[in-house]
Amino acid sequence: MSLAVRSTAEEAMDAPDLAEADYRAVLADLATVNTVTMARRPTLDFLARAVGTRKRFRLLDVGYGEGDMLRAIARWAAKRGIVADLVGIDLNPNSAAAARAATPANMTIDYRTGDYADLAGGGFDIVASSLVAHHMTAPQLRAFLRFMEAEAAAGWIVNDLHRHAFAHAGYPLLATLLRWHPIVRADGRLSIARAFRPAEWHAILADAGIGPAAKVVRRFPFRLCVERLR
Repeated sequence: MSLAVRSTAEEAMDAPDLAEADYRAVLADLATVNTVTMARRPTLDFLARAVGTRKRFRLLDVGYGEGDMLRAIARWAAKRGIVADLVGIDLNPNSAAAARAATPANMTIDYRTGDYADLAGGGFDIVASSLVAHHMTAPQLRAFLRFMEAEAAAGWIVNDLHRHAFAHAGYPLLATLLRWHPIVRADGRLSIARAFRPAEWHAILADAGIGPAAKVVRRFPFRLCVERLR
């Protein structure tokens, strides 16, 4: 598969007819992938800068999956004595049940099903998404960027993959070694092929009317994050 042009092939986990049991198994393995690849670290690093000296904040996570990013944020805030009002929104109705099942009873996170656009005016300090942007088309991504720019009082972050040849070649070896779900093995490589490169991000930001106000930064390993601090 050539990486010169971004792939638009559909990922299996996005199929509307994927069985709930398979979807839950995929989400569970993806949470493990996020741990192994340190996928949450860029968002937590950004959060520290965006929250600053605030003693409380309200955050929206778009496309939460099994909720592992929101749980990491909840632990981060609790450790620092910060009150975190955490809301997640996900289009897939099976995500909410999976996320609630994986979340401790003493951890308060509002998992919702629906379209992020319906949450406009929600009073969010921060809007975040982790490994979601590559699932979107360029027009969908522009609309999402405009939403975050309008709704996030303190800042927003898109934490996503970098379409990089080494990651594309190496991921199948890692996925096979760790015996991840077959969909996670196949979709992971396709996700890398669907990801945007820095020049593409800059063009999308310009088209969205945001331009250099947001920074496109590389994060280890093979992450591209788009960050906007106010």
